[in-house]
Amino acid sequence: MPNLDDRLDRIAGLSAPVRRALYRFVAGEAEPVSREQAAAGIGVAVHVAKFHLDRLVHDGLLQAEYRRPAGRGGPGAGRPAKVYRRAGPDIEVSIPERRYDVAAQLLARAVGTAQREDVPIGDAIDDVAGDAGRRLGAEAAARPRRSPRARRAAEVVNVLSDRGYQPCPAGHDVVLANCPFRTLAAEETDVICGMNRAFLQGVLDGLGERELRAVLDPAPGRCCVRIGPVAPQGRSRGERPAAGTTASGGAAGSAG
Repeated sequence: MPNLDDRLDRIAGLSAPVRRALYRFVAGEAEPVSREQAAAGIGVAVHVAKFHLDRLVHDGLLQAEYRRPAGRGGPGAGRPAKVYRRAGPDIEVSIPERRYDVAAQLLARAVGTAQREDVPIGDAIDDVAGDAGRRLGAEAAARPRRSPRARRAAEVVNVLSDRGYQPCPAGHDVVLANCPFRTLAAEETDVICGMNRAFLQGVLDGLGERELRAVLDPAPGRCCVRIGPVAPQGRSRGERPAAGTTASGGAAGSAG
């Protein structure tokens, strides 16, 4: 999923009344529409519709293709007309940023894994979330780095920023100021916080980060997971949050 800035940029154009009207017209049609149809549909000139329709394509809100009208083909049929239809991917924006779609995908995969392989659901959630995090971290690690160690530390912050965690370096730790799964974590703290920790540990593993670990450390007003240095014995600090605590460390229903 694109980061928050990209999603905000994509929907910002809908603040223009003509562009918003064109988007609604095209999105409400069962078949792709031409510039002329869109222009007539909202009552603007064709050249105005053309400009805004192409901007909507540029922003990823519409898709364009070329086709001939039904019943016309062969020599003399003329050039195919450019037609527009709604783009497939959803665009969701929330501030503070939430990623409930990510939680849903991970939990759905975990349920499927548990059913197919007859394993405890908790183990399946940890495995699925960890795998997803490792893939994300590995993709980031494949990007060119100027200074391996410094770049790796910065990449941890960059990756988590793109996922909505709002990471804040604090000494040797990285505190996550936002919980992308806030409402879910307030209702099912152990499940969601455990999944979150497994996902973040996977990100660190995928990045090749061996000096930091994702640990459960709930506190008011932030994510229940903290990124901290590996303990001297090589074990991560932190277990599961106490019963009744939320992703932000407060009482159930007050996660931050």
